[in-house]
Amino acid sequence: MKIKKTKKSKKMRGSATHRRGARKKGKGKGHKGGKGMAGTGKRSGQKITLITKLYHGKYFGKQGITSRKTKKDKRKRINLRDIVINLEKYGKKTGNGIEINLPDYKVLGEGEVKEKLIIKTKEASKSAIEKVRKAGGEILIQNIKKSI
Repeated sequence: MKIKKTKKSKKMRGSATHRRGARKKGKGKGHKGGKGMAGTGKRSGQKITLITKLYHGKYFGKQGITSRKTKKDKRKRINLRDIVINLEKYGKKTGNGIEINLPDYKVLGEGEVKEKLIIKTKEASKSAIEKVRKAGGEILIQNIKKSI
């Protein structure tokens, strides 16, 4: 003779969890990982789309202070293209050509030079020196000594 089995929901009238463990597991919404930004650690997967939208992909991984061995290069750099575009800002017209004074910069060789430029700078790349010389100008590298 078969005995009629009572439903689990009738048996578990007094318990809040119905043998599911945590109460949130019985809501049928999946495991949310907590409220707010909880559960958004380095290896989390459940909120990765939310985080990438909010933080534009800069939430995970290493940020901040690096070790002493890997110091960030903080030298100022400028391309020839940027100098040519902003000649009024950087240069002064003289009889020899256009004089440009950039004492803290390293001049890089990206871009084309058509005018005769005389650039005074701290450093310059080989390609920048060649391009300026082809146009009839020159790059003067200044050796600035710091006193201790």
